[in-house]
Amino acid sequence: MRRIFVTGISTEVGKTLASAVLVEALGADYWKPVQAGDLDASDSHAIKNLVSHPKTVIHPNAYALNTPMSPHAAAEIDGVRIDLNQIREPETSNHLVIEGAGGLLVPLNDTDTIADLIRPGYAVVVVSRHYLGSINHTLLTLEALKNKGHKPYLLYSGNPHPTTEAIIERKTGVPAIGRIEELPRITREEVARLAANLRPVLREFKLL
Repeated sequence: MRRIFVTGISTEVGKTLASAVLVEALGADYWKPVQAGDLDASDSHAIKNLVSHPKTVIHPNAYALNTPMSPHAAAEIDGVRIDLNQIREPETSNHLVIEGAGGLLVPLNDTDTIADLIRPGYAVVVVSRHYLGSINHTLLTLEALKNKGHKPYLLYSGNPHPTTEAIIERKTGVPAIGRIEELPRITREEVARLAANLRPVLREFKLL
């Protein structure tokens, strides 16, 4: 069964919507190891509301922190220390989509970052959204993943920006598996449509 880790080039680039589309496309389970803030309207809640596949199970966070800020700081406010050894992948015989928090090098504690949650063998999908500085953020994220021995894939979020996307792909050689365009409303129906469009590409790249 596939394990797909979803990270982004920054915050608010569309990781949760991308995760929902991947969960729906694969009929996968979902797990966000570390949630910081919005515990009553978390990313797990969003996935539950957006995914309609009957096989999907939403697994509980390893750490659910109260303050919407970097996990290391949110944990300190809650009086806990995030321990990588306590973050255990849930047992499932299904595909599993794992969503990180913020960008790749967001700290979990004084030594570990989100990148340390990515195990060998995971496929890594990097959500990239165009904004001033996004080329730099995307290239740095992809370089860090490659340096750790991972094989990343790009998934674009938002409207096309051909010159940005072309230079990223030329400089990195990382394949793009699709795009999640701007949506007037994010609904289950839109997620199902996007998942249906993405499914053939996932098969092509042997991610399904």
